[in-house]
Amino acid sequence: MENSLNAADALVRLEEPFASKDVKWLVAATSRDGRKGRVTPYADPRAYTDRLNHIFTASGWTREYSVHTVSPITRMKKDKPIQTGKVLVTCVVSIPGVGTHSGSGEEWADDENAMTSAEAQSFKRACSVFGLGRYFYNFAEMWVDLDEYKHPREIPALPSWALPECERRAPVQNGTTRKENGDGTNAVQKGPLDASITGKIEACRRDLGQMLFSNILGSVAKVRSARDIPNQRVQQEVLKWMESGVRGMAQVRRVASEIAETEFYGILDGLAVRRLDEIQNFGVLAKLVEKMNEAQSRRPAA
Repeated sequence: MENSLNAADALVRLEEPFASKDVKWLVAATSRDGRKGRVTPYADPRAYTDRLNHIFTASGWTREYSVHTVSPITRMKKDKPIQTGKVLVTCVVSIPGVGTHSGSGEEWADDENAMTSAEAQSFKRACSVFGLGRYFYNFAEMWVDLDEYKHPREIPALPSWALPECERRAPVQNGTTRKENGDGTNAVQKGPLDASITGKIEACRRDLGQMLFSNILGSVAKVRSARDIPNQRVQQEVLKWMESGVRGMAQVRRVASEIAETEFYGILDGLAVRRLDEIQNFGVLAKLVEKMNEAQSRRPAA
């Protein structure tokens, strides 16, 4: 598995839209009479964190915040000038083997949730550089009717391109899939689980080792056995991760045959890995591939 391929696979997964249940709507502006509001979709920072943990595990990425304040600043609030300041937050998100990006957020200091808002804004902006949540910027301006509390009377329907693949065409249970008809409605179709995919998944166990094999099953499908995967969509998702892991292990073994044995075991020790068949999770594998490629790049040219 080459680093560029790993990064490409990860970015594709990061760009996938959030589940519709995680999407909320913010009234960003109202008409003069207060009857209509311009709404924009967004997702809670926890949805971003869950996606990163799902793809890389909690140990496979990091974020770091720095906070600054600016004061005094005079601004109008409820038609009156007030003395206040601003809270400025910068978030740096790092994913080994993929990259490091930063984002900034700001909020008026007199807002009781200033720190929380600025922190969330900076984190989500950093994630958007990786593609996570970036599709929210593609929505056209939408106006809806508001109730007396300035809340939308009806939540806009998400377009097909803003739904994850599992909601566009797949899944419910036991191989049931949802497919969009030409008129925009959803029809339910059923299909049996693919036994050949189960076999391909099981075949990856030998190359990955039991620990990594089980970790992928648990983190992607929430099951302990390939036979318990609920539907074909999840089968395909698990297989994609399994095959990516197999390519990574092949890369590690190839480089291990080209560098000094002491250097190889030194890299394993640095990652607290005793043997190749005892890699705990995909995050550790990604770090191992990165270290092995660095070791290979230091070898003198033939």
